[in-house]
Amino acid sequence: MGNCCERAGNFFGPQNNTYIRVSLPAVCFVWQIAMVILFGVFIRYDEESDEKGWHEFKKSHNITSNIENDFYFRYPSFQDVHVMIFVGFGFLMTFLKRYSFGGVGFNFLIAAFGLQWALLMQGWFHSLDPVTGKITIGIESLINADFCCAGSLIAYGALLGKVSPVQLMIVTLFGVTLFAVEEYIILDLFHCRDAGGSMVIHTFGGYYGLAISWVLYRPNLNLSKRLNGSVYHSDLFAMIGALFLWMFWPSFNSAITNHGAGQHRTVINTYLSLAACVLTTFAISSMGQKKGKLDMVHIQNASLAAGVAMGTSAEFMITPYGSIIVGFCCGIISTFGYLYVTPFLEKRLKLQDTCGIHNLHAVPGMLGGFVGAIVAAAATEEVYGKEGLVETFGLSGKFENRSMSTQGAYQAAGTCVAIAFGLVGGVCVGFILRFPLWGDPADDFCFDDEAYWELPEDEETIPPVLEYNNHMINKHQDTHESQFSLEES
Repeated sequence: MGNCCERAGNFFGPQNNTYIRVSLPAVCFVWQIAMVILFGVFIRYDEESDEKGWHEFKKSHNITSNIENDFYFRYPSFQDVHVMIFVGFGFLMTFLKRYSFGGVGFNFLIAAFGLQWALLMQGWFHSLDPVTGKITIGIESLINADFCCAGSLIAYGALLGKVSPVQLMIVTLFGVTLFAVEEYIILDLFHCRDAGGSMVIHTFGGYYGLAISWVLYRPNLNLSKRLNGSVYHSDLFAMIGALFLWMFWPSFNSAITNHGAGQHRTVINTYLSLAACVLTTFAISSMGQKKGKLDMVHIQNASLAAGVAMGTSAEFMITPYGSIIVGFCCGIISTFGYLYVTPFLEKRLKLQDTCGIHNLHAVPGMLGGFVGAIVAAAATEEVYGKEGLVETFGLSGKFENRSMSTQGAYQAAGTCVAIAFGLVGGVCVGFILRFPLWGDPADDFCFDDEAYWELPEDEETIPPVLEYNNHMINKHQDTHESQFSLEES
């Protein structure tokens, strides 16, 4: 498999020119102008954000107060999800010692483009009015657009430091498109329940990024090995991103669930599962090291795996102890993945996964999809109540006669669809990115912000006295040597 990728790389030729002064502005300007045109043609406010429409909606639904507008129910969750997308994901990718600008900056770029394209793609599949030909958007549309972007941001994690911003825009263009199609199949045609996106977001995004990374395999990436790692302050910044994600994940999973017991239950289940995951992550991280020391990579990433795995089943009656069991297992599985599976994949399958999205998103998302299938199949009227089953699983209209075992089977099938879309779509997009047009860095210039960013002066230019006072260097000098250098200065 790896030899196949190497031959493909030789066919498409070397890609060493990081000059993007023409290509990046061209892509940004052309695609943003396209967004202006498409939004002008298709996008309109929905009845709860349009001034005239809201007043008519209030009259028709006997509403007397503006506080009943869905905005006031959904906006707190939207805020949390938005912070996760731009701050959480962005800062989680700043762990590389010389790629912090690229981690948070390119995350910002592709999310800003992706959310616009997502509003269009999801609108065409879910809310296009066949009479007027218009797409109406409201606060829930913005949440779903952020969710759609998350799939491409997850894929970016596997490619971090190895691709150009132009390539990332292409990854996002196709990633959002594929996401909208697989989401339509899973949620509309299969009628699966996946409020937190274990299937449609994490499983798809994880395998999409892994497939692209496999096609873009770099046999000489060891030339940049010195930069493919962290330093103390970069890991600290990444941990800030991880904590934002960890704190807001209950909002992420519950943002578009049904008001009332469903949303309340989703927060509780995710909250408990995340807490359990932290303890097992710390335990396995310590056990995996000969001296019992902790690895910050595990703490930053594996501690979040429970949030991924609970995306499907958190809305269901999985019970509090069931949520803790899922978190307990995910901490173990994800940490073992970082310890043993990631090195194996790179060595045997030629799969270079910079952030380890296989262990944080792909596998936990897949497990979450299958856990959701089991919990759905086991649902009974005795536990949920008749109305509860209908509301939780949407068993109305043409789905009112669907049995719970059938619902469970469709949930499992939905997980398989997400995997298939991720792998097949990722391979196709990977070959597009192979063309020597996109300004990606050479193998000896990866993981380095200097390829695409104007960098401030290095710390070494600071006068020696300030270096000593600020503890920036000379960490290994003994006290006498440091005092002597100060007296001389």
